[in-house]
Amino acid sequence: MLAFILRRLIQAVGVMLTVAFIAFMLFQYVGDPVTNLLGQDATPEQRQQLRADLGLDAPAIVQFGRFIGNAMRGEFGLSLRQGRQVSALIVERFPATIELAVSAAVIALLVGIPMGVYTALRRGGALSQFMMGLSLLGVSLPTFLIGILLILVFAVMLKLLPSFGRGEVITWAGWSTGWLTVDGWKHLILPAITLAVFQLALIMRLVRAEMLEVLRTDYIKFARARGLSDRAVHFGHALKNTLVPVITITGLQLGALIAFAIITETVFQWPGMGLLFIQAVQFADVPVMAAYLCLIALIFVVINLAVDLLYFAVDPRLRIERVGAHG
Repeated sequence: MLAFILRRLIQAVGVMLTVAFIAFMLFQYVGDPVTNLLGQDATPEQRQQLRADLGLDAPAIVQFGRFIGNAMRGEFGLSLRQGRQVSALIVERFPATIELAVSAAVIALLVGIPMGVYTALRRGGALSQFMMGLSLLGVSLPTFLIGILLILVFAVMLKLLPSFGRGEVITWAGWSTGWLTVDGWKHLILPAITLAVFQLALIMRLVRAEMLEVLRTDYIKFARARGLSDRAVHFGHALKNTLVPVITITGLQLGALIAFAIITETVFQWPGMGLLFIQAVQFADVPVMAAYLCLIALIFVVINLAVDLLYFAVDPRLRIERVGAHG
C-alpha cells in the first residue's frame, strides 16, 4: 500500500512539474507584461527597470525556479486586467465554482445511478427506452445549447427562475455560499442542471452497461441458484460490483466539472473561475491563465490520487494481484 501511494505521488509531482512548465511558457510567449503594465508610450529605461523589478531579465531557468517557488506558495503575481493579486481573485471565485460543480455532481449521481439501474433491469420497457433516448440527447447536445434552452423555458417563458448571476450569498468561515439562501438556490438550479446533464447521461449509460455485464457473470447465476431474491441479487450483489468502476469515472468527472464549467459559467454569468479564465483569455491576462491552469491540474491530480486509493480499497482483486506479484 505504501509503495502504491509513493508511486502515485511521484507521478503526481511529474504531472504538476509538466503543467507548471507549460504555464511558465505562457509568460514567455503570450503577450508582454511590461507593455501591458506600462503601455506603448513607456521609455526604454522604464521598460528595462520594470523588467528588472519583475525578474524578467534573469535567465529562463532562474525564472522557472522562481515561478515554481511562487506557485508552491500560491503566488502568481498581479492580474494584468484588474491589478489585483491573482491569488486573491482565485480565492474570491473558487467557492462559486466548487458550489456549482458539487451541485451538478450530486444531481448527476442521484439521478444517473437509479436511471442506469432501471434501464438495465427493465431494458425492454417503454420507459427504459425513453430514458435511453434522453441520455443520447444528453451526451449529444452541447452544454451552451442546453443552458440557452433552459433559460428560454424557465427564465423567459415561465419566469420561474433567474437567468444569470449567483444571487444572494452568505459568507461563513471565510467561504461564500448560496446554499444557505433561497435566492442562492434559485440562481443555482439552472446552471447546475446544465452542467449536470452530460455527466448524468454518462453515468446512467455507464451504470447500465456495467450492470448488464455483472448480471451475466457466474457468481450472479450462483446467487440465483441459491434462491436469493431478485432484490438481494440486484442490489446486494450486482449493484455493489457495478459501482466499482463508476467510482473512478465519477471522481474524474468531478475534476472535469470544475475544469469545464467555463461554458456554463459564461452562459449564466456565474462568477466563478471559469468566467474569470474566459475574461483573462480575452485580455491575455497571463498570470490569471497560468494560475487557473496550475490549479485545475492540481485538482485533477488530487482527485485522481484519491480515486486510485479508493479504488484500491474497494476492489480486493487489486490487493490480491499486488500481493501475488510481490510473492
